Amino acid sequence: MGKNQHVVPSKNNGWNVRGEGNTRVTKHFNIKKDAVDYARQISRNQKSELVIHNKDGKIAQKDSHGHDSYPPKG
Repeated sequence: MGKNQHVVPSKNNGWNVRGEGNTRVTKHFNIKKDAVDYARQISRNQKSELVIHNKDGKIAQKDSHGHDSYPPKG
């Protein structure tokens, strides 16, 4: 299982994709949707979690592409 991928607001406007625990940004985007699409592809390939943040930095959404320890019933 790879590193969880985070889509976070950039200090210089736009959005960054960053692997969990990394200090360096994987890639910068001007549009949030582009950043989410890119991070989703990485998290699918690595079977990890995608964590999408709002402009204020709070977590808005999580999407699991790996082993889900709490899968939905039914």
